[in-house]
Amino acid sequence: MSQNFDFFPLGQEVSLREGFGRALVTLGRMRSDFYLFDADVAGGTGAKPFAGAFPERVVQFGIAEQNLMAAAAGFADTGLIPLVAGFASFTVMRAHEQLRTAVCYGGRNVKICCSHVGLDAGPDGATAQMLEDLATCRAIPGLTVVVPACANEIQPMLAAILNAPGPVYMRIGRSPSPIIYENPGPIRIGQGDILRNGDDMTLIACGTRVAAALKAADLLATKGISARVVNMRSIKPLDHALIEKCCIETGAIVTVEDHSALGGLGGAVAESVVQVCPVPMEIVAVRDLFGRSGEHSELFGAYGIDVADIVAAALKAQRRRHRS
Repeated sequence: MSQNFDFFPLGQEVSLREGFGRALVTLGRMRSDFYLFDADVAGGTGAKPFAGAFPERVVQFGIAEQNLMAAAAGFADTGLIPLVAGFASFTVMRAHEQLRTAVCYGGRNVKICCSHVGLDAGPDGATAQMLEDLATCRAIPGLTVVVPACANEIQPMLAAILNAPGPVYMRIGRSPSPIIYENPGPIRIGQGDILRNGDDMTLIACGTRVAAALKAADLLATKGISARVVNMRSIKPLDHALIEKCCIETGAIVTVEDHSALGGLGGAVAESVVQVCPVPMEIVAVRDLFGRSGEHSELFGAYGIDVADIVAAALKAQRRRHRS
């Protein structure tokens, strides 16, 4: 199927929501079994091109996310697939009860795709900067959680989640981010991807912070440190085998995410590390704080999740590794 995708060129910076819009239209032409459930935010989530191409496959609820999520659960019982697109703060937070009870408790085949996540939401400010969604969603039984790293990864990832049984949450972004994959190929849920090999430590990142981790690895190389970079695109299920391999082969782990340090990628990887192969580990994430309005690139530095922060955490993990 990947040969039918229309990928963005390497070297561009493209928002994940733009990639989401393109993926929706591409897959909408390939299959007719999914419908867009919208809370009057198609322009903000990137879903507007699908609404223009397939208006008969859009179910509009207005600003009523709880009703939307409950209705999506019922719609899934028809055998068709409701694809819920919204802002994360209002879709998985405001409608969390409906997501948990109506969708996930019944194991219904609903796909939730949310933009405006983390500090990437930028000028929209703290109320729209969802920094807790990975934690809340991965704690819900039966809910798969995935995070694409760039716009090109969304197309095969969306194909994978539409084929996956049961509820899935896909976290997408608002702001421009570098294209990492020219063509990611087919994506298997539950598997991470090694983007760069290294022997001294492993940087495990998700979402827009994968590009930052790659830049950090370049800087670490100038300091004589060979850093492996992993795109942990699947938060739940987590790739425990890959984490164990990285622990054994590199001896230290640094996780990087645009999310709270509590319960997100770092928490998930730490849970795995302590069980499979304990090694020194550092978590680069937003501390116990709300965000604030500002350009996303400035906020990453202000909240300690930018390239320099990754390098500093890697150097700390390296020192701990040599002391152990």
